[in-house]
Amino acid sequence: MPELPEVETVARTIQPDILGRVITSAEVRWARTVANPSAEKFREQVKGQKVIRVSRRAKYIVIQLEDYNLLIHLRMSGDLSVRKGKIKAEKHDRLILALRSKNGTESHLAFNDTRKFGRIWLTKQPETVLGKLGPEPLSADFTPQWLYENLRSCKRQLKPLLLDQTFLAGVGNIYADESLHMAKLHPQRSSDSVTKKQAAALCEAIRSVLQEGIRRNGASIDWVYRGGEYQNYFRVYDRAGKPCVVCGTIIQKMTVGQRGTHICPKCQMIERK
Repeated sequence: MPELPEVETVARTIQPDILGRVITSAEVRWARTVANPSAEKFREQVKGQKVIRVSRRAKYIVIQLEDYNLLIHLRMSGDLSVRKGKIKAEKHDRLILALRSKNGTESHLAFNDTRKFGRIWLTKQPETVLGKLGPEPLSADFTPQWLYENLRSCKRQLKPLLLDQTFLAGVGNIYADESLHMAKLHPQRSSDSVTKKQAAALCEAIRSVLQEGIRRNGASIDWVYRGGEYQNYFRVYDRAGKPCVVCGTIIQKMTVGQRGTHICPKCQMIERK
């Protein structure tokens, strides 16, 4: 599933080609792609709306229109692309928005989703969808002190907690593994046992790996998301059986919270409270 850097990359990629354009029509090719409102109302309400801004919140792409917000979650296999001129729908296109520029040129924003898990919302109240999300890890609200206090207030394993979008928004499997390795913390470590110094290291690690992921346009590890190169710089993720880049110990793969997890058993020795 695309995580914060991949979603940020998609948002930045489509922005220049859709900003300021007017949506002239919507072709909903699979009704369940539109989570809210109904497909029929979606077509009616989105028509004539001008694209004002493109941004990201957690793993959601947020397209601000004149009267609505278009929220897009790519989930497992979703992808957004802008296609110029007249087009023919591709096999897995679930939604196509026709766009017109000031000079009358035509283009299309296509949501392609092989596995059909992706969802789209059109709403005047984005907080109904985004309101339960935790802070953005690259925002000013995410500080070492905030992380320390909130880790201590929970009693959960570190990795599942970092993946909880209501705790911290945007971090997924790849960047959790990378962050925990950089901070030298075991993914099964109890969050309430983390010291202030360790929380500061984890805060810095999360920021660092996400910023590097964005700089390298995310990670391309399968057929779904392509174009990034961060996979060439992984510390532990998807490197089971290979030497740790820090100490040379062989990277191990384990399961934590039902998720495949990669660690260096030397750099990330578990400490229990």
